Amino acid sequence: MQVTVMRRWLAHHARIRDALPSVAVVLVAVAASAAGTSGWHTPRATWVAWTALSCVPLVFRSRWPLPVVVLTLAVDLTGMALAPDHAFTPAASLVALYTLATRSDRRTAWITGVTASVAIMGAYDATHQGPLLVGTSLLRFDFAIAATALGDAVRSRRRHLAQVEARAERAERTREEEARRRVTEERVRIARELHDVVAHHITLVNAQAGVAHHLMRTDPDRAYEALAHIKDNSRAALDELRATVGLLRQSDDAPGSRAPIPRLADLDALVSGVRSGGLCVSLSRTGVPRPLAPSTELTAYRIIQEALTNTHKHARAAHAEVALEYGVTALRVTITDDGPPHAPKRLGAGHGLIGMRERAAAVGGTVTTGPRPEGGFRVVAELPLSLTPAPA
Repeated sequence: MQVTVMRRWLAHHARIRDALPSVAVVLVAVAASAAGTSGWHTPRATWVAWTALSCVPLVFRSRWPLPVVVLTLAVDLTGMALAPDHAFTPAASLVALYTLATRSDRRTAWITGVTASVAIMGAYDATHQGPLLVGTSLLRFDFAIAATALGDAVRSRRRHLAQVEARAERAERTREEEARRRVTEERVRIARELHDVVAHHITLVNAQAGVAHHLMRTDPDRAYEALAHIKDNSRAALDELRATVGLLRQSDDAPGSRAPIPRLADLDALVSGVRSGGLCVSLSRTGVPRPLAPSTELTAYRIIQEALTNTHKHARAAHAEVALEYGVTALRVTITDDGPPHAPKRLGAGHGLIGMRERAAAVGGTVTTGPRPEGGFRVVAELPLSLTPAPA
């Protein structure tokens, strides 16, 4: 915790942070100048003074790394030339070269590092007697190269960590966007399911209630029959609502909270309910029945349900026809009614028609709707038999 607090404090005090290596370099110079083969003695003032002078530019090493390298190197080389008897080690220049390598591009860092290494080695050889390129001279060359290499490695590691963090943030953001998209799609799907269930059954209940109200005094038996249909349809609506809402429950909920989804085998009950509301409906099947994907069956059922609901609510029709045609790769569903020709636009059916198209597109199918020339309305759905959606 204390280390983290210190790092945060230094991050807001750049000059103090840049000066810390200078303090360490001066202390090392004092200790090294006071050490000798015969024991400790008074530190060499010339050595310490030149070292301290070369460390002054380091206070601005993170702000102007290249000028700081030039200044520190100039002071170190001058000290080596004016005081050749002292074993100067250009520590300030090494710190500046490291800083430059961490804060500049690789090309600039290595050109400067090699140039500084050659200059340090040349200054040492020029001010000391003995053969060129001896071990002590090469050691100073190696120090400068090592400082540049270390700074380059730190810069590469920082860049790699930054890229990893950026990729992690991008992946997290992508996951969040994908999750929001899926939640939106699921909300639309559930809303569409609830719309289909509620609109269909409430329309039938409303029609049957009107029939019962009309026949209550003149024909009590038929009114009683209409009330029984109201009871059946309301129970069916509750069952379907329970099944739809049950999809939102968790896996550890009671198994009774879920019910099977509607299938094409339930069309007879659907048609019977619509007939009880006063609309004559005929159902026909052609072709060889083939196995359908559950999503395709549910889509076909909901499209038929929505089309009959719209007919019952918005069309002045006496008869509707539902035709299922099984093909080799697709199921063709056609719903027509005999409403009057040139009937006005069916108000309120917009969301239902949009829901049909969305349902069909979700399984790779299509829906076309429109009035018939001879009167009435037609809904045609082409749905694939397999699970593979058709290409967009």
